[in-house]
Amino acid sequence: MRIAVIVTTYNRPDALEAVLEGYLTQTDPDFELIVADDGSGDATRAVVERFAARARFPVRHVWQDDQGFRAAAIRNKAVAATDADYVLFTDGDCIPARDFVSQHRRLAEAGWFLSANRVLLSERFTREVLEQHLPIHRWGLGRWLLAWLRRDVNRWLPLVRLPDGAFRKRGAARWEGAKTCNLSATRADLLRVNGLDERYAGWGLED
Repeated sequence: MRIAVIVTTYNRPDALEAVLEGYLTQTDPDFELIVADDGSGDATRAVVERFAARARFPVRHVWQDDQGFRAAAIRNKAVAATDADYVLFTDGDCIPARDFVSQHRRLAEAGWFLSANRVLLSERFTREVLEQHLPIHRWGLGRWLLAWLRRDVNRWLPLVRLPDGAFRKRGAARWEGAKTCNLSATRADLLRVNGLDERYAGWGLED
């Protein structure tokens, strides 16, 4: 199964650089990466070009004019730019764990989408991670628990790895909490529903 990871970004090259670094250490390197750029300037393009020269997988930069927050539109353009079987959406400020791609591949299923969570960093810790280039994508649960005790992160539970089971589909109808910072589906299913709804423009729970 061919996977495309779509990373949405807008004028945050420092965060994007940290995010892309996390994809160099994925336990499953068999994917392509598309930066879905909602109108960023030259600094973001430079980050993508430097990363593409280092990456061991295909990297593409899909860009649209800056006409305000149009995340749905640029994500659809990124989907149109790939023929991968499976599409994984995330954001340009979400640094992936090393098994991010492998977990989505393991749980992928036609006719379903996967929606997962993320851990939020404090403003102070975010600055520290970006300025010191901390490799938090390599951290284990122990270090994250220490960060939580210091109130550097808002929670640790999303970092716990549970065995797969029927419980995962028990709340299948409660999909309103889906977030495109950690979401995946087959490309065929995305095309079947005509992609993301581009009528949602402007920031705020457009997912």
